[in-house]
Amino acid sequence: MTLTDLLGDATGSADSLQAFSVWPATATEEGGGRVLLAGVPLADIAEAHGTPVYVLDEAEIRDRCRTYRAAFAGADVHYAAKAFLCRGLVRLVEEEGLGLDVCSAGELELAVTAGFPPERILLHGNAKSPADLDTALRLGVGRIVIDSPTEIARLAAAVGPRGHQKVMLRVTPGVGAGGHTKIRTGTDDQKFGLSLRDGHAQHAVARVLRRPQLELTGLHCHLGSQITEVKPYLTALRRLVGLMARIRDVHGVVLPELDLGGGHGIAYRPGDPVLDPTALARRLRTALAESCDAAGLPVPRLLVEPGRAVVGPAGVALYRVLAVKTTGGRTFAAVDGGMSDNPRPALYGVRYAPRLIGRHSTAPAVPTTVAGRHCEAGDVLAEDVGLPADLRPGDLLAVPVAGAYHLSMASSYNLVGRPPVVAVRDGAARLLVRRETLEDLRARDIGL
Repeated sequence: MTLTDLLGDATGSADSLQAFSVWPATATEEGGGRVLLAGVPLADIAEAHGTPVYVLDEAEIRDRCRTYRAAFAGADVHYAAKAFLCRGLVRLVEEEGLGLDVCSAGELELAVTAGFPPERILLHGNAKSPADLDTALRLGVGRIVIDSPTEIARLAAAVGPRGHQKVMLRVTPGVGAGGHTKIRTGTDDQKFGLSLRDGHAQHAVARVLRRPQLELTGLHCHLGSQITEVKPYLTALRRLVGLMARIRDVHGVVLPELDLGGGHGIAYRPGDPVLDPTALARRLRTALAESCDAAGLPVPRLLVEPGRAVVGPAGVALYRVLAVKTTGGRTFAAVDGGMSDNPRPALYGVRYAPRLIGRHSTAPAVPTTVAGRHCEAGDVLAEDVGLPADLRPGDLLAVPVAGAYHLSMASSYNLVGRPPVVAVRDGAARLLVRRETLEDLRARDIGL
C-alpha cells in the first residue's frame, strides 16, 4: 500500500500525506503506524541495529543522481563528498556517472581506495595541509581548487619543475546567498576564495599562469548552502564570465571550464522552498551562452557540485524515546541521540519534522520539543513540533531528510559512539557503516 492509497484512512489523512512529502519516494505506511522505506519496515531496522541509526534509500540517491545528469547534460556533475561519504556511496556515485569533490586527504583516500577514478575528483579547501596536497598529487587527482595566494607557491613546489597539475581558482564573486549566515560563502567577508571585487582574484590568476607546472583550467565559486533561488547563480555566472573575458584580454588565455559549486536547497519540512535542478540548469545554460556571446568567448564546460541535494532527502534518522516530561509549560521528549549525531539544529537553527513510527496513535498532536541526550541546553533536535500527546518511552521517532551533514559532522561527545548507516533497496537492508563502539573510543586512548 502506497501513501496515495491511504487517502481517507485514519492513518493516511491529508495531513499525514503532507508530512511524508519530504520523505524518500519509496516511503509507505501500513496499518498500525508501520512505516516502510523501500519495502523495509523501519522498526525492524531499529530492532536489528539499535538506535540512533541512519537509513539511506539507495533508489532515492540514484534517482537524484540521474535527475542531475539529465538536467546538466553536457556538463560535469560532481557529488560534494562533505555531505556524506562512505565506501558504499562512493561506488553508487561512480556507477551513476558523477564525479566527486573532496575536502581532505581522508575523503580523497577513501574514494580512491574504494575504486573511484582520481581523475574525476576535485580537491577543495581553504587551508589544505601539506598532507592534503601530497596525497592529491600522489593519487593523481583531476583538479585542485586553489583558494589562496600562498597555496600557489606551495602547490607549485610540491608538483616540482617537471611535474604537471590541473588547477582551478576559487573566486568570491560578491554574491550573498544561503539559508544561514554561517553557510554563506560567496561574499568578500569570509574565509573562502579570492575576491573579484578587490583585484585579488586577477592577481592570483597572473601568479598561476607564471607557473608552467600548473595548468589553470577554469574558475570556481561556491555561493553558500541551502540556496533556493536561481538569481544568485546567474549573477555569479555573469561576473565570472566577465573575469574570464579580462583574463583573455590581459593574458591571451581562454579558460575552458567554469564551476558554479553547489548549495542547492532542499526541503526539510513540508512546504519548505526547494531549488529545482532542471530549472537551474536551463537558466544557467541560457545565461552562460548569452554572457559568452556578449564577451566574444567560447562557452566553457560547466561544472556543478550538489551534495545535500543528492543524499539529504534520501536519509531518515531513527531515535528511541527515553523520557517524556512537561516542565515550564513545555513538553519534552528526550531521545537516545542528539547533537553528537546531528549538530545542525544547534549550529544553524535547522528545523525538522519528526514523526512517530511503529504504532498508530489517535491522541491529539501537542507541541513537543525533541531533546537530545547530551549535557547541553542547546541539544535540541526539533523544537515545538506536533507529536501525539500519548508519546511515551520506548516509542520510535523518525526524522526525515537526514542524509546530509549528519554523520559527516557527527562527534563522540560525552563518549557516545556515532550511529551506523543502513542502506535499503528493493525490500532488503544492508549495513554500510557499523556503529562506533566504546571499544573503538577506548582504542584511541593509549594510556596515562
